[in-house]
Amino acid sequence: MKLDSRRPDFAVQPKRQNLEGLQQLRASTWVNLLQLPNPFSFDEALLLCPVSADEWLVWIPDHGEAILNIRQFSY
Repeated sequence: MKLDSRRPDFAVQPKRQNLEGLQQLRASTWVNLLQLPNPFSFDEALLLCPVSADEWLVWIPDHGEAILNIRQFSY
């Protein structure tokens, strides 16, 4: 599932992205979400495994699994 910021019920929390830290991403690392998949989900996600060079499979508490682009979270 990819997050879609064009949805009217999409919750956005502005945060600065740490591009230096994204170079060192590893599975089992908690990251801060820049966009929430729903208003009731946590604002952190657990990295499970890379899907491509710029996408990760993550687990978000109170939401479940999702595929996120590295631009959608900060480390």
